[in-house]
Amino acid sequence: MRPLVAILASLLSLGLTAAPKPKVKLTTSMGVIVMELEPDAAPKTVQNFLKYVKKGQYKGTIFHRVIPGFMIQGGGYVDYLGKKRTDAPIPNEADRALAAGLKNRRGTVAMARTPDPHSASAEFFINVVDNPVLDFKGKASDQTWGYCVFGKVVQGMDVVDRIKGVKTSNKRSDFLNLPVKPVLITDAALIP
Repeated sequence: MRPLVAILASLLSLGLTAAPKPKVKLTTSMGVIVMELEPDAAPKTVQNFLKYVKKGQYKGTIFHRVIPGFMIQGGGYVDYLGKKRTDAPIPNEADRALAAGLKNRRGTVAMARTPDPHSASAEFFINVVDNPVLDFKGKASDQTWGYCVFGKVVQGMDVVDRIKGVKTSNKRSDFLNLPVKPVLITDAALIP
């Protein structure tokens, strides 16, 4: 047993400990949300999200879809509902994330997408309740792929809860569950 302890002590002294998980601070018009990302579970998804954070993609975007018993979604539209340009979609890693134990549970962050399972680009959502229906079920069809969880809220769930409680409107058929007063993301930054 002592040789194992000595080896572990040597590795620690060399700085070979696990790297800290990246954290992103979202500053919104309703408060601050801090998300811790899971690069081991969803490496391409985290890399994609951080790329958008670093290039300022999320500044000035809104939470454009707010459903109290489901989730809040944002990152793709500016406050006058113009769609922001995005890079090419990424492959869906929901299978890998689920294998690592990440599920669509309250407080987790996942990629939004169209019915095509491999269409996620910049939009993301925060689950406000447990949503097991969104978890990976298999690769048999577009409906079973699920939505890739790539992080969780570690600070600011009270802000998320305030956002989920805003008044929404369905007056525009192209934007259902749209907050009547825009909920802005004024900044998104990697926490050093």
